Amino acid sequence: MIIAHLTSVHPRFDTRIYHKMCQSLTMLSKTYLVCADGKGDELINNVNIVDVGKSRNRIQRMTLTVNLIYKKAISLDADIYHLHDPELIRIGLKLIKKGKKVIFDAHEDVGATILDKYYIKPLFQKMIYRIYKFYEKYSLKKFSGLIGATPYIKKQLLSINPNSVDVCNYPIISELENNESKTLSDKFQICYVGGITKKRGLVELVRSLEITKNSVILNLAGDFMEESFEKELKREPGWKHVNYNGYLDREQVKKIYNRSIIGIVTLHPNHNDINSLPIKMFEYMISNLPIIASNFDLFIDIFTKNKCGLNIDPQNPLEIANAIDYLIENPDIREEMGQNGKKAVINDYNWDIEERKLHAFYNLILDGSLIK
Repeated sequence: MIIAHLTSVHPRFDTRIYHKMCQSLTMLSKTYLVCADGKGDELINNVNIVDVGKSRNRIQRMTLTVNLIYKKAISLDADIYHLHDPELIRIGLKLIKKGKKVIFDAHEDVGATILDKYYIKPLFQKMIYRIYKFYEKYSLKKFSGLIGATPYIKKQLLSINPNSVDVCNYPIISELENNESKTLSDKFQICYVGGITKKRGLVELVRSLEITKNSVILNLAGDFMEESFEKELKREPGWKHVNYNGYLDREQVKKIYNRSIIGIVTLHPNHNDINSLPIKMFEYMISNLPIIASNFDLFIDIFTKNKCGLNIDPQNPLEIANAIDYLIENPDIREEMGQNGKKAVINDYNWDIEERKLHAFYNLILDGSLIK
């Protein structure tokens, strides 16, 4: 059996695609990952990575690169094709016409992300949103199956195609679980790990560092999505309290978690983010870190159930600062929240559970036991 994962957008070692899904599927089949990063072909950990070359710009990526991915996909003659980007839907339809089994994996609520794009004028946002939703409904009902990265996305997909499941982006326990004593310094260290953008609350977080009662260092890890925002953030007075690490591999991220005492998830209330399940939150939990996160209903429900963190207004630096000080000044509560979060991931929010769901879904597609 051959399974081929296709992406025109994500890097080859994307956590969800490569480290979780592809690695999980090597035990079932010969696994290919077709990507477009210009780093060449390689076989690593039983995953055959095939590179069609990096595009020069977004237009080329959505046209020429997508066509190259289709040609490569056809040449593999896979039993299942698993698509990870909306721009690949059109070649998914072509593969279906050739009698192939095709899955679309919605990493996020694509329609909501259109409404969140600040560089598109509101009038055009709504028009593009309506066009995409029509295209999504027309196209995805023809796919063999759909996967949503959260239960919320799965619920939306079910209205299009009854063969839909959620496979959440929860952490691999063995990768980040750390039973060593924390490496603490004379200053309290907190962390944010992930893509760095304004809508993820980084301005307010950096500003909060100027008003905490305690001396705090923010371990910031990840890439800036825009050069202009990097310049803007580094002009903030609170930047002097930031230890910026850039992009880190998984072992380096683990070290960041080990020397931090609090994890931060201060996403703004955007259309896509209010119903998201950010992987960093669950990574903080398995790393024994209490969390300070946005006051979204979904996050509040998780924290109320598991008693693993504090919810705040992500656009209020004073609330963020007060929450940081509270956890610093109450080490017993901080420790209890960290332990509760770790227990919750071990019991409920981990990749082992999601991996079994992924395997079961593939088997249903392969044996044809699907809703017609």
